[in-house]
Amino acid sequence: MDSQPLPKLPLVLTFAASDPSGGAGLQADLLTLAANGCHPLSVVTALTVQDSAGVKSVLAVDARCVEEQARTLLREMPVAAFKLGVLGSVENMATIGAILAEHPRIPLVLDPVLASGRGDELASAEMVSLLRRQLLPRTQILTPNTLEAQRLSTADGETTPATLDVCAQKLLAQGCEYVLLTGTHSDSEAVVNRLYGQPDCLLRSDCWQRLPGSYHGSGCTLAAAIAAFLARGFAVEQAVWAAQAYTWQALAAGFRPAAGQYFPDRCFRLNVQNTRDDG
Repeated sequence: MDSQPLPKLPLVLTFAASDPSGGAGLQADLLTLAANGCHPLSVVTALTVQDSAGVKSVLAVDARCVEEQARTLLREMPVAAFKLGVLGSVENMATIGAILAEHPRIPLVLDPVLASGRGDELASAEMVSLLRRQLLPRTQILTPNTLEAQRLSTADGETTPATLDVCAQKLLAQGCEYVLLTGTHSDSEAVVNRLYGQPDCLLRSDCWQRLPGSYHGSGCTLAAAIAAFLARGFAVEQAVWAAQAYTWQALAAGFRPAAGQYFPDRCFRLNVQNTRDDG
């Protein structure tokens, strides 16, 4: 039997919740991966009811269905990277953790979405605990904002670490290879994103102009873009830099489809070209 040819585009498998607004979640991942030269594969982990203002409800997909979606794809297709977002339930987390354990060589980017941009809670204390135990040790790049980093690095009964450097060190100690700690939720004039890893801990610090307004799906965009560049063979620091540059440009070109948050324009390159063609 002839061996199947490798796909023309790298395949990236994202596990995420569906966002019917298209601003975040699964839809954001699909757009970002396609815009950055990959073919997206997807496992739906939850269905949400949300709009540009916030999340109204979350319904987790049954863990057996999550498992069947993932295993069906992985049996047939050579996945080059994984990306995780909202997983929906403790059962889904355990199922996905077991699947990831079978593919330890595939890079994993984990966006620990613990709450929506408006502050809607998306992860229970039990889910956070399981994320620490089962998913962080399998993660190549973790992409928390400051609030997520503080919550993930603080176990029950502990006090919040005094500095973000300490948060990053504690997250690295829990098993992830790299932590890209984003500064979107800080009160600094610019957004400063810091990449931590062993053995030097702080590997790079990148400063970006803080854009006005509140954005829906910026974290999804950044994590999915990192997964895309890893799948294309970029080294970690190169992938992190390229993903930040893409995300900032998508935010700068963002639009407001309704009265709520701004959405990143993940197809800004195509839209710019279309504008030129129309001119």
